Amino acid sequence: MLALYHNDMSLCAQKVRLGLAEKGVEWESHHLVLRAGEHQQPWYRKLNRRAVVPTLVDGDKVGPESNVILEYLEEAYPDPRLLPQDPYDRARVRLWTKQLDEDIHDASAAVLSFGIAFRHPYIARGDLGQKMLEAIPNMFKRERRRDVIEKGPESQHFIIAVQRMVLLLDEMEEALAAHQWLACGAYTLADIAFTPYLARLEHLGILDMIGERERVGDWYRRCKARPSFYESIVKWENANYLDLMRRQGAEAWPRLEAIIQAH
Repeated sequence: MLALYHNDMSLCAQKVRLGLAEKGVEWESHHLVLRAGEHQQPWYRKLNRRAVVPTLVDGDKVGPESNVILEYLEEAYPDPRLLPQDPYDRARVRLWTKQLDEDIHDASAAVLSFGIAFRHPYIARGDLGQKMLEAIPNMFKRERRRDVIEKGPESQHFIIAVQRMVLLLDEMEEALAAHQWLACGAYTLADIAFTPYLARLEHLGILDMIGERERVGDWYRRCKARPSFYESIVKWENANYLDLMRRQGAEAWPRLEAIIQAH
């Protein structure tokens, strides 16, 4: 049986759980508490040198990186198919997931999450929070996160993150005008990969960022209606996280609105 090292509210873990649910593949859960720094422990870093979740273990094969894991699942468990047969449509799926790896995840969604909500537990932990920050292996992520933790919504990284998310929503609206799902007429890995990012906006209480993009709103409602959404996201929702995110999101919303309007 597959084993997944994951976290309940991690965007990347949600993405892989969605893929597993859509495939109907059984898996063994190894839940890591990120607030306790379990992902930074030496035993886990032997599995995942970047100290991030999720990590998929299939027998003696170890796979990090959520988008890579999704493609592995597609090839190892090809039914139902989540990559189109048409080569051009497959390329469009990869263009979407490429955006996540380039900047949507770390430089936009994660920055929004930390700038609004997750910075507060880091600050409250004092030296322990600082130690967890310093243990982030990726220097670019570490320094960006440091600035956002210190400055919150006033960080230049936060402003850029809001602007990048707005651009993404525009791109999604444009794509959905051409076909029912992000990459083509069928539900694919692109839709799986991006569903958690709209769920994150909702969890943060800032889903109004969608604005008048009716196609994006309809797409998200259709994604939420799939059984996989409950199995991979709703079932794993952490009440403590949600309370923090919604409370801080309501406080940060006027600042987000100002950034959006200025852009």
